[in-house]
Amino acid sequence: MIGRSRAGSLLGFFSLTYAVAWICWFAAAAVSSGTGPTGPALATLRTPLFYLGTFAPSLVALGLTAHGGGRAGAQALLDRVFETRVPARWYVFAAGYVAAIKLTVALVHRVATGAWPTFGDTAWYVMLAAVVVSTPVQAGEEIGWRGYALPRLAARFGLGPASVILGLIWACWHLPLFFIPGTDTHGQSFPLYLLQVIALSVAIGWLYGHAKGSLLPVMLMHAAANNTKDIVPSAVPGAGNALAWSTSLVAWLTVILLWICAGVFLARMPGRDMRSGTTSASPEARSGR
Repeated sequence: MIGRSRAGSLLGFFSLTYAVAWICWFAAAAVSSGTGPTGPALATLRTPLFYLGTFAPSLVALGLTAHGGGRAGAQALLDRVFETRVPARWYVFAAGYVAAIKLTVALVHRVATGAWPTFGDTAWYVMLAAVVVSTPVQAGEEIGWRGYALPRLAARFGLGPASVILGLIWACWHLPLFFIPGTDTHGQSFPLYLLQVIALSVAIGWLYGHAKGSLLPVMLMHAAANNTKDIVPSAVPGAGNALAWSTSLVAWLTVILLWICAGVFLARMPGRDMRSGTTSASPEARSGR
């Protein structure tokens, strides 16, 4: 019964998260043209609708948690955002992982081709400020993905396989953004993005296990990934086919390095006892169920 209930809650969470986000994103795209007598007024709704869709994972997770566990359950989920008692080395890992991958990509590119790849033109201190500012914003996703969904998946499959499954679901959730004009990913290669995100999800799962379920390091890693990935950009300028494989050597090198690391993480993933639902990071353990 517990396993069936957990599966049902996950199905409900993923279905609602996709529905809310995709409806909001397509609605934002529809009102952004600003045409017609009410066009300019409707266009102002684009940003609120976009962010409402982006925050759907956590909004849905909190709603389902409050429905099943009351206010105390929702508060316990929120408290994990503010759990700071994590060794400093995991914050360093969270902040520097993607930057280290990208710098290694640049070095491999130089050795393999004899030339450095194109580097981004954003100053390091601007990137650092962006990571700091955007880390709290990542609660809008991570309360849902790693706060609600990952421990439930891990209790059923183990933390490593759960991280892979969640990575697939997390990546596919972004699919509309590859077809909506004006987004950073419009027209870029979704298949390669899918491979990158699944591998990144494994690294985040590794971090999550060592952080004992604290969401703050996970939020930091998510923010750092978003804001340091363009140290060496993978995007192809002018790309217009989101379903095609990327022609970017940087993108392929990034995928390869991410998966080499993911293989190491999967082989040494902490929290293997999460299959029993007894880990301290598990919602079931925290609530005594």
